Amino acid sequence: MSIINPNAPSPARDRTEPVAKLLVVEDEPSISGFVRRGLMFEGYDVEVAENGRLALESIRDRPADLVILDLMLPEVDGIEVTRRVRAVEATENLPRVPILMLTARDSVADRVAGLEVGADDYLVKPFDFDELLARVRALLRRTQPGTSQRAPELLTFHDLELDLSSRTVTRGGRPIELTAREFDLLALFLRHPNQVLTRTMLMERVWGEDFYGESNVLEVVIGNVRRSLESTDQPRLIQTVRGIGYVLRPT
Repeated sequence: MSIINPNAPSPARDRTEPVAKLLVVEDEPSISGFVRRGLMFEGYDVEVAENGRLALESIRDRPADLVILDLMLPEVDGIEVTRRVRAVEATENLPRVPILMLTARDSVADRVAGLEVGADDYLVKPFDFDELLARVRALLRRTQPGTSQRAPELLTFHDLELDLSSRTVTRGGRPIELTAREFDLLALFLRHPNQVLTRTMLMERVWGEDFYGESNVLEVVIGNVRRSLESTDQPRLIQTVRGIGYVLRPT
C-alpha cells in the first residue's frame, strides 16, 4: 500500500470551515514531504517537525489543531512526546490537541502503548493518503466541530496582555520586548494568576531538560521581565514569595 495515491480522488472539503493547523512529526523526509503536500492541497495549514524535541517546541510555541506523530523519532520518541503533551494539558488546563500516531509496528502491544499514553488514533505504515485524510477529518470533527482547536491566543491580567500567536506583549498599550525565555516565563505566570509557582516548577516548565544543577538564571530572567514591565514606573506584578517562588498578583 502506498503512502500517497496521487490519482485517488479526495472528498471535497468545505472551504468555509476554519483552516486547521496541523503539525506533522516525521523524521523521514520522503514521508513528511508527501503528507505535507497532500494536506496542503486539502486546504490545511501544515508544519513539519523532524524529531521529538522540535515537535515539543512547536506544540509549545505554535499550538496546532491536530498532531500527526510518528512513533519512532530521534531524541524524543512519539510515546514520550504524547506523554509530555498530555501532562502539560492537564496541569495548565489547556484544550486537548488530537494526536494521530503513525507507526511501522503493527503489533497490538505497540498500538495499545500509544493509546494508553493519550494518542487518539493510530495508523500503521505503509498507509493510503485517503485513509490518513479521513482520520484527520474525523478527529477534528470529534473534538470541536467547525472551530479551531488552538489554545486561547490572548492572555490578560490587569493592564498586561500577552498574545500567544504573535508572541507580543503590551502593558497599558505599551509594547514590551522580551526574549523567548522571558516570554515563555511570563506566559506561564499569566496562565496561573494569583497562584504561587515554586522555583522548581518554573525551571522545569520553562527550561526543562536544558537546565542542570543550581543556578541563579531564574532570578536573572525574573529581574529582566520585571524591569521590562515596570520601565515606566508601573506597579510590580510579579511578586517574590520568600523561600517558595513567585506569584503574579498586584502589589
